[in-house]
Amino acid sequence: MISVPKSAALRASVNIFYNSVLPAAPVAKDKLTAIPVSTTRNAPSLQKKPAAATVGIYAKSQVRYYHSDIKVPSFDTYRTKENVDNKKKNEGVYSGRVFTYMVIGGGAAGTVHLASQAIPGYLSYLASAKDVLALAKVEIKLSQIPEGKSMVFKWRGKPLFIRHRTADEIETESNVNLAELRDPQHDTDRVQNPKWMIVIGVCTHLGCVPVADAGDFGGYYCPCHGSHYDASGRIRKGPAPLNLEVPPYTFPEDDLVVVG
Repeated sequence: MISVPKSAALRASVNIFYNSVLPAAPVAKDKLTAIPVSTTRNAPSLQKKPAAATVGIYAKSQVRYYHSDIKVPSFDTYRTKENVDNKKKNEGVYSGRVFTYMVIGGGAAGTVHLASQAIPGYLSYLASAKDVLALAKVEIKLSQIPEGKSMVFKWRGKPLFIRHRTADEIETESNVNLAELRDPQHDTDRVQNPKWMIVIGVCTHLGCVPVADAGDFGGYYCPCHGSHYDASGRIRKGPAPLNLEVPPYTFPEDDLVVVG
């Protein structure tokens, strides 16, 4: 530290500056004194020139120091061979990047190829069996069902009821008061051709199979828990909450129906 005598008439200030940076207060140029500053080889700093002390008039005394013992960490371990020397122009800096990009791109391409080979096989494994797909649509000749009778077919593993209704049954079901129904549906909303009533034979209560041409309403009856359906497949009595389900079907010909 620099000691400067003080008096009532004269006050001196001491500032250390580098790189020819002059202090803000006026300084007598003949009072500049060089102060040697010790540096270490392993502690690089911002100093480029020897420090200098300045003495000014009508200012307080100051001494500023800088740290020359701080060790800067070395990152040479993490650098490539081309980047060890900071002062040397690096000509091969992009070679490592190209290799990295090639590895990443090759890995991504391989992953996409494996996925394209594995996913179709996995989806085909989860698909329905051929016998199930064969029953996705069923063609039924209606001429084999006599009037007033029902026949049971198999569609997608479920019983399919097809009833050839008489004119009296059609009139009776069309005149039912919808206010009396638990699941209100008009008969015309459940059939495409009034003569043919096509429903899935699964009770909407617990999934039992009803008996056709039975029950208090002349339609279907589930003996498991006593659900009664009419000739339109609508629930009329018992614990079942909904009507029998109507599957999708079309009539490509008058005596042919395609279900599914």
